[in-house]
Amino acid sequence: MTTAAYRDDANKIVILNPKGGCGKTTLATNLASYFALRGPPPTLIDTDPIGYTTRWLERRPPERAEINGITIDELAPRGTHSWSFRKPREAGAIIIDTPAALNQREISEVTHDADCILIPVLPSAFDVHATTSFIARLLQLTDFERPVAVVANRTRQNTRSLAMLLEVLRSFETPTIAVLRDSQNYVHAADRGLGIYELPYHKVKHDIAAMEPVVTWLDQLLAKTLQPGLRSRFNPLPKL
Repeated sequence: MTTAAYRDDANKIVILNPKGGCGKTTLATNLASYFALRGPPPTLIDTDPIGYTTRWLERRPPERAEINGITIDELAPRGTHSWSFRKPREAGAIIIDTPAALNQREISEVTHDADCILIPVLPSAFDVHATTSFIARLLQLTDFERPVAVVANRTRQNTRSLAMLLEVLRSFETPTIAVLRDSQNYVHAADRGLGIYELPYHKVKHDIAAMEPVVTWLDQLLAKTLQPGLRSRFNPLPKL
């Protein structure tokens, strides 16, 4: 397995959508699983007081690829919650799972030094409306220049809801980079503290194929942010 070279100031991925229940934790944990397999160990930061990501890490078998975990309380030892933190010296990907109902100030703080932002959205009229309003707010932030992409989540093929979602998303300037299906494989993996990349391939090959555009987008983005001396040594992870 090939290890990609990352700068420790160019690897912060924020999973963001103030709408609850849209699959932020599912996306965050599966990306953490992917980066853990390729190395170096990623850092998964759970900023949601509910702590779904933290519980996922607690269920993770110790013999599996290493993932570092940080909770919001560990980032705020003095009781003042701050989204800023000192990145590990030799950090791999840093993936931040955010809570629902963030206000504009919190959104600005959590994204200010992000290298990219992923926005999962469900195929329902309410979710689409909430997400379109949120993206408009996000792009209005002062000096907002971070790459942003949308991931359609928990979709079912050949349904009216998916057609409606894709029609709306096509009108965005923000690209939709992947359409993930409503699959029980994510549930089975999460119950064991795993990601889909760690399940038998024949059971998850369709889900891995659907996730491929997300990891490809991240690979290309992080490769471009490398210093010129490191960029030539960047090798994407071979398909599993």
